[in-house]
Amino acid sequence: MNKLFVLLTTLVIALFASAHSTFAQYGQYGQPAPVESILIDKQVSKPVTTSKGGVLQYEYVDNLTPSDVRFQPGMDIYFKLRVKNTSATSLDNVMVTDKVPWYLNPIEGPGTYDANARTISFNAGTFASNEERVFYFKMQWFTQDKLPADRGLMCVSNYARAYTNNASDDDTAQACVEKQVLGVKQAPKAGPEMNIVLVAGQLAMLGLGIKLKKKSV
Repeated sequence: MNKLFVLLTTLVIALFASAHSTFAQYGQYGQPAPVESILIDKQVSKPVTTSKGGVLQYEYVDNLTPSDVRFQPGMDIYFKLRVKNTSATSLDNVMVTDKVPWYLNPIEGPGTYDANARTISFNAGTFASNEERVFYFKMQWFTQDKLPADRGLMCVSNYARAYTNNASDDDTAQACVEKQVLGVKQAPKAGPEMNIVLVAGQLAMLGLGIKLKKKSV
């Protein structure tokens, strides 16, 4: 009887110790890692502008189709890039890349432009949970003599991607350029006031509004 009691007691103690050890290990090592997620939203400016207090105001949309108002060769075009940390944890070293399509030349914005790859890239830094930042790119359509001679209307998609080691998202914005018909005047370009407001706004909000630095070819 005593031997049976001792055996049962030993077995109960061993089971309790094993369960306690399992729970302790789960608490230390078994918790799932925070899920990282990020959002990027790319928009393009309409070629039609309105004036407010003497400063040109741009309306941004997701895409411009051939049935929408079209840009003309040599006109400026602006892209708005919204990046948001949609996870419950902070994100470090958020990288942003922007693929510049043909028929467009980058003029101003954050990051470094690789002319060979036609890609703008920059480190947007650390984003707190639910933090959102907005970036702007100023580009310019090719002049008429540099556009394809056999095409009158060209539509391009500007691709952008935001990513970290564990999360990524991408988006595009489409716009169209139409070659001028002889005798029709080109629509006026954006004045210098918009450029000043654009760059100043980026500096104030982000500290990243700088002219694009080009890599040597």
